[in-house]
Amino acid sequence: MSEIELSAGIIDFTDTGGDGEVVVLVHGLGFDESVWDQVVRELRGAYRVVVPVLPIGSHRRPMRPDADLSAHGVAALLAEFLERLDLRDVTLVQNDAGTAQLLVGVRDERIGRLVLTSCEALGNYPPGIQGRTLHAASRIPGGLFLLLQSFRVPFLVRMGSSLGGMAKRPIPYALVRRWYRPPLTRRAIRRDLAKFCRGIRKDTYLRAAAKLAHFDRPALVAWGAEDRMMPPATGRRLAELLPRGRYVEIPEAGTLVPLDNPEALCAELRRFIRENPTEAAHGQEAESTPG
Repeated sequence: MSEIELSAGIIDFTDTGGDGEVVVLVHGLGFDESVWDQVVRELRGAYRVVVPVLPIGSHRRPMRPDADLSAHGVAALLAEFLERLDLRDVTLVQNDAGTAQLLVGVRDERIGRLVLTSCEALGNYPPGIQGRTLHAASRIPGGLFLLLQSFRVPFLVRMGSSLGGMAKRPIPYALVRRWYRPPLTRRAIRRDLAKFCRGIRKDTYLRAAAKLAHFDRPALVAWGAEDRMMPPATGRRLAELLPRGRYVEIPEAGTLVPLDNPEALCAELRRFIRENPTEAAHGQEAESTPG
């Protein structure tokens, strides 16, 4: 993996490189870049695919003790990441967390297209029993550490009130061990996760929704058709708010769309990018046209 030092600390990221259009994939709370592995494999031949590891629970490098790790603070880190790598006209794809929405109308100048797949939005924050439990545990001394112990037990992980309720397909336990080893074994990572959870404000994405109506670039809302944690009705409302938004449902998928049905998601991404060329893409076509 590559790394870059940002204002909050060092961030790991993967980058397939190349001259293709840039697709930036953003994971959710308690996950890392591996949640996007199958999507990266599908897209890397045609696009430059970049996946940052944001400091929201499964990161391997703790942030500075004074770092702002609220939802808005993490969104600011994402914007800083795009700027430091000088990524322009990116197709920004978000899953699970609502981070990308918080850039709209604030620091969205590098976004050429926006894709939201089954994520926190509107009044669904913290989302589902999983989000509410995590938020409550973070406010009790030692509560977050005790809750994290459940991820050591495969049976508990598979329960509908845990990760099992976020995916249509069984999640390989090797991935669960990977995601939760950092917060289980490092106090500084748990500190970062707790800062994010304690900073949750229920109106965060209701406030962000007011800015979505002014986002004038192409937007795709690709929701898991069988999502129980992020209801499809929320996705439809999001698409209606976005002036150039289109709503599609990804079959056989829950919240973790990139794990459940990466093939269908990638097909929608390719179509969306092809049908909505950015200014940079127009320029590349003009340069490649003879005469």
